[in-house]
Order: sequence, then C-alpha cells, then structure tokens
Amino acid sequence: MSLLVRLAPHLPYVRRYARALTGDQVRGDAFVRQALEALAAGRVSLDHGLTPRVGLYRAFHEVWSAEGADPGAAPAAEGAPARRLMRIPPRSRQAFLLTALEGFTPGEAGQILGVDFAGVDGLISEAQREIDAELATSVLIIEDEPVIAADIEGLVRELGHDVLDIAATRTEAVEAVRRQAPGLVLADIQLADGSSGIDAVKDILGQLDVPVIFITAFPERLLTGERPEPTFLITKPFQPETVKAAIGQALFFHPGAGRKAA
Repeated sequence: MSLLVRLAPHLPYVRRYARALTGDQVRGDAFVRQALEALAAGRVSLDHGLTPRVGLYRAFHEVWSAEGADPGAAPAAEGAPARRLMRIPPRSRQAFLLTALEGFTPGEAGQILGVDFAGVDGLISEAQREIDAELATSVLIIEDEPVIAADIEGLVRELGHDVLDIAATRTEAVEAVRRQAPGLVLADIQLADGSSGIDAVKDILGQLDVPVIFITAFPERLLTGERPEPTFLITKPFQPETVKAAIGQALFFHPGAGRKAA
C-alpha cells in the first residue's frame, strides 16, 4: 500500500489540527504540505510501531520542530475559541488539542510530542488552568440527588465558577433560567418528579445559546442515533477529572463562553 493511500484518510484531521494550532488555515496547510513532502522524500519516516494516524501527526511535529515554528507568532485567529487557543502556551496548546480536539489518548499524544505520560498530563493540566481562569462563568446544575448535586457543585466551584442554582425538576430549571441566564448547564436526565432533564435542556436552549453537559446513568436515552445528540456526555458514576475536563472543553469551544452572567 502506497504512503499516500495509507495517510489519505487522516489528512483532513491533521489539517484541522494544524489550523487550530496555528490559528490560520493557509499557514497550517503549509506545514502539512511540508510534512508530506518530507515523508515522500525520506527526510522524515513513519514509525512503523505507531498507527498511521499517530505516525502522521508525529511526522508533522518533527517538521514543525525542525522549522522552528512558533505557534505564538501566528496571525490573529478568527473566532473566540481560536483566539483563546493562541493565549495558551505552545506545548500545552498542542497537548490540549491532540486530546480534546483530535481525540488522542494521553499516551498517543505523548508518542506524537515525544514526551512521557506524566509530561503530557502536566501540559494538559497547564492548558486546563489557563482555560478555567479565562472562562469563569455561572453554572446551572440540574440534578435531583442531593449528594451528587453537592459533589458536582464542589467540582464547579473548585474550577473557579459560580453555581447559579441547583434544580431538581424541569420546572425548577426553567424558572432558574428565567431569573438569571447561566453560562453553562450540567444536567441529569431522570429528575425528582419524573420529569426529564432532556426536556428541561430543550426548554433552556429555546431561550439561550449555552453549552450543555449531560451527566447521567442513562446515556442510552441520549445516544439514539438521531440528531441532535449531545456533544458532552458523562456516564454515572463519574470521575471528577472527567467532569472537570468536559467543563473546560465545553466552555472553550463554545463561541459565547467566558462571560459571567449579569
């Protein structure tokens, strides 16, 4: 199988990554082209111990490093998420994008960047701190179990966000939004009075453009194969770090995020 055939399915994704990394599609494409030319000429080789996708991203980074590329020197990026990215230190930005945007595991990101697991974890944590500090907002928690609601509230406050309200029913959630608009919604599905967190979120999204994370023991009620489906879905019982990471990503990639509700 030729090199191009092996890599072709992954090229749209490495282009997406390069655009996010540089803040500019033309500049990103130029680095992708240089990486492909280096592979074709044998100046860079694919590591056969890696999957083709991981190998392609690693080759891209080899060329990036050899060119002395400085992501911070990129032109002004368009859109709020892109501008936020440019403010994260370069190596942390790379680790964050590889895991949050491209879906690599920390281990795979380490193979791409040439650092160990602990190094990747530290880079991601640094990016997360930058994101949390910039995107502090007010959060509505829709959860009918008091102990779980208290756990989620603690995680939210630990990240520097305010808790707008904790609603146990669809009606309470809608009334809370009428009083004050949240910047983020964390929602369970099955609520205290038999009402649905899905319906509560639909009501809220009919009034506001706000990121939503579902935290539920019933993910099958959301993953129906029909659109729209939630971008952020966490299954109970959850790990605190999973919730923290999802909050950061939901706020980071939402265009209007990062402003505390008045």
